[in-house]
Amino acid sequence: MSKLYSLRLVLAAGLSGLAAVSACNSNTKPTSGTPETVNADFDRYKQRFIDSLWYYNPEWASSVGYHRYDSLLIVPTAGRRQTEAAAIARRREEMKIFNVEDLSVNNQTDYHLLENYLQSARFYADTLRDWQWNPASYNLSGSVAEILNGRYQPLDRRLRSISNKISHSADYYEAAKANIRQPTREHTKLAIQQNEGGLEVFGKALQDSIARSGLSGREKKEFTGRIATTRLVMEGYVRFLQQEVLPAGNFRSFRLGNELFSRKFALDIQSRYTADQVYQKALQHKQELLHDMGKRAARLWPKYFPGQPLPTDSVVLIKQVLTKLSEKHPTPAGFVQAVRDQIPTLVQWVDTHNLLTQDPTKPLVVRETPLYMRGSEAGASVSAPGPYDKAADTYYNVEPLTGQPAAQAESYLREYNQYTLQILNIHEAIPGHYTQLVYANRSPSLVKSIFGNGAMIEGWAVYAERMMLESGYGGNTDEIWLAWDKWNMRVTLNTILDHEVHVNNISEQAAVAMLLRDGFQEEAEARNKWRRATLSQVQLSSYFTGYTEIYDLREELKKREGSKFDLKAFHEQFLSYGSAPVKYIRQMMLAKQ
Repeated sequence: MSKLYSLRLVLAAGLSGLAAVSACNSNTKPTSGTPETVNADFDRYKQRFIDSLWYYNPEWASSVGYHRYDSLLIVPTAGRRQTEAAAIARRREEMKIFNVEDLSVNNQTDYHLLENYLQSARFYADTLRDWQWNPASYNLSGSVAEILNGRYQPLDRRLRSISNKISHSADYYEAAKANIRQPTREHTKLAIQQNEGGLEVFGKALQDSIARSGLSGREKKEFTGRIATTRLVMEGYVRFLQQEVLPAGNFRSFRLGNELFSRKFALDIQSRYTADQVYQKALQHKQELLHDMGKRAARLWPKYFPGQPLPTDSVVLIKQVLTKLSEKHPTPAGFVQAVRDQIPTLVQWVDTHNLLTQDPTKPLVVRETPLYMRGSEAGASVSAPGPYDKAADTYYNVEPLTGQPAAQAESYLREYNQYTLQILNIHEAIPGHYTQLVYANRSPSLVKSIFGNGAMIEGWAVYAERMMLESGYGGNTDEIWLAWDKWNMRVTLNTILDHEVHVNNISEQAAVAMLLRDGFQEEAEARNKWRRATLSQVQLSSYFTGYTEIYDLREELKKREGSKFDLKAFHEQFLSYGSAPVKYIRQMMLAKQ
């Protein structure tokens, strides 16, 4: 449930004085001839496409480990958006040169991913126009922290990149203010919270790095002045939102409506199914889960409530058993450490049960979620290195509970009890997001790594939970399966909530009631999910969509191959294609057969 699994198209950005990228021009044409030459031409074109992409999107480039443009800051002016629109139009014309049917299956998938990116770019900029209504999209702290914390270049070089980047911070935030027109109240409050938290990036850690660096005295003085300016303009942006935008009350709804939601779903998820079809599947799956939960809770009742009559209402039965199971959980102070302590167990289980080949050279670092990332995400997420920076650490971000009101922390911990916390760690770490992203970075297709599909990434993590329990993890007890049923119910309700919020205009009261009743969630979790649904669109649907498609593909191949089916081989072949949409992975796996 990582911020990286819903790739933002970094198009509402600016970089003054850019000329067109000569390396990628419409005069480049493929050689007509053998499939080998056509595919070779397309491979060369893909590289030029990506070179151009990074030229126009330096922060996105940094996030995937391409650091040539780290020192550049995109200033999101109207002129910049026109420059980007022209570049996108050129790319779309160039793509028409290739006949997709002449390409290999692997290149056909890459073609569709590039095509989808170009369509998405124009949709985000021209139709969705979130650069106008989402003030939280403007925040320098994330990109600066990424450069500061990286290990790919010597400290002095990284510091010079940061210094050059923030030298235009005043222009950046002035452009942000000029862009904001009728924002949502929810995204405005998020922008205030995250920019205030982002000030920490420009605090002691950065100052200490400058002090111990080899920068000259003049460079240090100049850098220190730029930091002071950046802090002032960030604080000014926060005041602008607090004192001008919020009091004005000129807000639009956070709800997209059916037409925008359906279009965004098609572009972001890239599923075989429409948004409405997935919504209907989720409604059906909810009933299936409730049935299974009722059976398991009935079997567990005598163990936890000896001598007491079995409730006749299945919802009451399930809730009482789940409440009993939730009593055992870490302390608020020990929550982050409890996550750390479980990781070695998961590693050992995957190895001993021959589920996947793991790479012990790729570090996983459990850390407290940085302040600038808190507020909109789930309590845990993964920040993984990109395909250009494969040796860098992968961070498992866990939001600490210290400092929260006691009742709120207790509610959260009951949600992430001793059973659910294990499922969370499977999902986020091993063999979920962390493992999948290690494999994705090995993919020979840079396109599939860069344009990672959120539904595939989230779907794999959800599939990994079920797969681990099917292999016997947790002892195959009704307790662990009931906990998973509840967890999978949350995935299912994510899709239902996403659709209800943005299409059917469900109220907060009704949404929270649904999550409490049908999802058996704690109050804090339900309120958190409502907030997340108001701040995101479509991403909540990615979990159930991807999981359903992956599980169905596995079952289809099991039926085809019979006794020859090898689970480990399936996992490794599936993951070898990078983070491509499941519908394309399915095509490639079936073609290979």
